[in-house]
Amino acid sequence: MADVMQRILALLVVLQSGKTFTGEELAARLDVPPRTLRRDISRLRGYGYPVETRPGPGGYYRLTAGRAMPPLLLDDDEAIATLLGLAALGATGNAREGSVDDAAIRAYGKVDQYLPKRLRPRVAALRTSLETTPTPTPSISADMMSALAEAITQERVVTFHYVGANGTATSRTVEPYRQIHLLMRWYLLGWDTDKEDWRVFRIDRVSELKARSRTFAPRTLPARTGVDYLRQGLNRNRQRVVMTIDAPMTEVADAFAHEDVDLTAASGGGTRAVLMLDSWQWLLPRLAFLDADFRVEEPAEFREVLRRFGARLGRQ
Repeated sequence: MADVMQRILALLVVLQSGKTFTGEELAARLDVPPRTLRRDISRLRGYGYPVETRPGPGGYYRLTAGRAMPPLLLDDDEAIATLLGLAALGATGNAREGSVDDAAIRAYGKVDQYLPKRLRPRVAALRTSLETTPTPTPSISADMMSALAEAITQERVVTFHYVGANGTATSRTVEPYRQIHLLMRWYLLGWDTDKEDWRVFRIDRVSELKARSRTFAPRTLPARTGVDYLRQGLNRNRQRVVMTIDAPMTEVADAFAHEDVDLTAASGGGTRAVLMLDSWQWLLPRLAFLDADFRVEEPAEFREVLRRFGARLGRQ
C-alpha cells in the first residue's frame, strides 16, 4: 500500500503541472508499465481527481483545471482519524474567533467536501453519530501558533508581552525552540535573552507577538526533549512516586486521566505507574476508584503515611 500511495502521489505531482502527457510519457517518467499507469489513473479518479483522457492517436492524460482544491488523498481510517481529531480539538477552548478550536469546528463541518466521493457518505454518517462535551481550556490563536512555528523554523528572535501566573505583565525577547502540548495546555519553550536562561511560557498568555529580522544559532537544550524540560519545571517541587497497581493498564489510565503519568505493563497483568505529586493525598481518590491492591515502591514516606491512613480507616 505504501508503494501504491507513493506512485499515486508522484503521478498527481506530474499531472498538477497542468500539462498534457501521453501514456508513454507518463509511464516513462514514473518508471511503471502501461498497465500499472492505467490502474493508478483509475485510482486517482476513484479518489475524486478529474483526470481527462483522450484515447487513440494523439491521445493524452490531463488533470482538469478549475477546482479550488483537489480531494485529499486519505485512506478510510485516515479520513475517520481526521474527523475525530477535529471533533476532539473543537471541543476544547471557548471557540473564540481566530482560535485553533474555532478553526477546528469550522473545518469539522466541511472537511468531507474535500474528500474522495467514496468516503463522503461514511464521513457524513460518522459526523451525525458524534457528540462531544466542552473541555474548558484556554483558547490559542491559530495565527499565534503559525507565527511561532515560522519563527522556530527560520530561527528568528521574537518579542511579545507576557502575563505570568501572578498577573504580572512583562515584555520578553526570546529565541523560540518548541511549541509543546501537555495536559491540555500549549507552551512555548525558548531562550530568554534578558534572563540568559531557558524559559517556558503559556501560549495563551502571550500577546503582541512580533518576529524580528535578527536570527540566532540554536542552543543545546539541557534535557533530552522539550517535553522533558517542561516536565522538569512543572515537577520541580514535586516528589517522584513509583507504584505497582494490580489492575489492567486501561483501568489505571482512566483513574489517572488528569495526571501526567507514565504507565507500563507489570507482571501478572498489573501496571507500573510513575508520576510526580505534591502530596500523598492526591493518590487517594484515584486509588479508591480502582478498587485494586497496590504497592508504593517509592518514596518510603508515602508508603508509611498510606499505611497509617489505612489503619485509621480500619478503625471506623
